[in-house]
Amino acid sequence: MSDLAALRRTAERYAVGADRRDKALWREVLAEDVEISGPGFSIAGLEANLGSIDHLAHAFTMTRHVVHDMDVIVEGDSAHGETRSTAEHRIAAPEGDKLLVWAIRYQDQWRRENDCWKFTRRTLIVDWEELRPIKGIAT
Repeated sequence: MSDLAALRRTAERYAVGADRRDKALWREVLAEDVEISGPGFSIAGLEANLGSIDHLAHAFTMTRHVVHDMDVIVEGDSAHGETRSTAEHRIAAPEGDKLLVWAIRYQDQWRRENDCWKFTRRTLIVDWEELRPIKGIAT
């Protein structure tokens, strides 16, 4: 597998881990010294970042993260670049569930550890957000 394909797989495993609330998947792709930050938060260390999954489960009924494209530079056993994604967050509300959609960019840094790429830093930038009602599907 090429480095670019392996880096994309790392980003996709991160997304799936968030959506499935699967800490084991995040352990596969986050370095022990990982730092993840975004609007209003900054979390350092693997164990502290695993707690973010608990927050997702508490704040949202479900989520869906889609990795669109990446612009990455590999330099030996390190890499840096940008990952563009969409994050959808379902919010339960008495008047009907809502969908909070973010167009996001991650400023990423990775390190190769034992032939696996792991995030060492992710900075989340929200380009815009949209809140919309979820329409039921008739069966």
